[in-house]
Amino acid sequence: MTFEAQGVLRELKHLVKEVKVKSVLVKSRARDPWFLSDYSVNPYWNCQFNCIYCYIHGGRYAPPTSMLAAKVNAPEVLEKELLKRARRGEHGFIALSSSTEPWMPVEEKYELTRRCLRAISNFSFPVHCLTKSTLILRDLDLLEEVDRRAVLPRDLRSIGRGVLVTFSMSTINEEEARIFEPGAPKPSDRLKALLKVKERGLCAGVAFIPVLPFISDSHDSLKAMVREARNHGADYVFVGGLTLHGEGRELYLRTIERHYPHLKERYRELFEKPSLAGYYSRLEA
Repeated sequence: MTFEAQGVLRELKHLVKEVKVKSVLVKSRARDPWFLSDYSVNPYWNCQFNCIYCYIHGGRYAPPTSMLAAKVNAPEVLEKELLKRARRGEHGFIALSSSTEPWMPVEEKYELTRRCLRAISNFSFPVHCLTKSTLILRDLDLLEEVDRRAVLPRDLRSIGRGVLVTFSMSTINEEEARIFEPGAPKPSDRLKALLKVKERGLCAGVAFIPVLPFISDSHDSLKAMVREARNHGADYVFVGGLTLHGEGRELYLRTIERHYPHLKERYRELFEKPSLAGYYSRLEA
């Protein structure tokens, strides 16, 4: 590829489609048992971090556009939707976000996530922030406000916190992270951000989701991950397995073939359903 072509590709990565939406607050059919969220808000479609394993690549979770899109009226729409829910006393944790990175680089320009947080604070909803980004540190002032003001659902009041901040990573090995999370901040930077969040008195932890089969899922790797999370102040740790669907499956397996060709056959065997069920059972143990 020529130098000029590389430059064009870099520019294309930063193109953002501006869209207006009619709704942005999604009510879950049932509360998420891991993240405790009753709602989700995604201020963007797609993501600049381009994680190879992300489940939005293909399948039913794919957004309606292949371009990065900013929902430019999301904060105003969210205000109206939260007002209705608050009047009915339907407070619950909002996952920010479930299918995009709310603090990716483009957020520095649009500040949609920050403005959504302001709406969440105004109507006293609790929030669970799911992120790989250090940009979340910009919004610690608002997160402290949300934490103070949040009204928790009756059955979750024992938690006593209106904000949960969960940093996501699939490995703490930075070479592996460059392959599978090419646009995201380094794992070490995410851990440093976790420590800063904890220094502000917020509740925070790490989601090692997904751990990567035969790469970051060994006993020693998992032990090291949990140790690093604890050393950086984590209140909790989640560990979850890899799921692959549609185009995302093909993208991930091509990456394995390119960088870990010796694992190609093991992955083929693993993603036959009986083998995969056994793998998840081993992780849970």
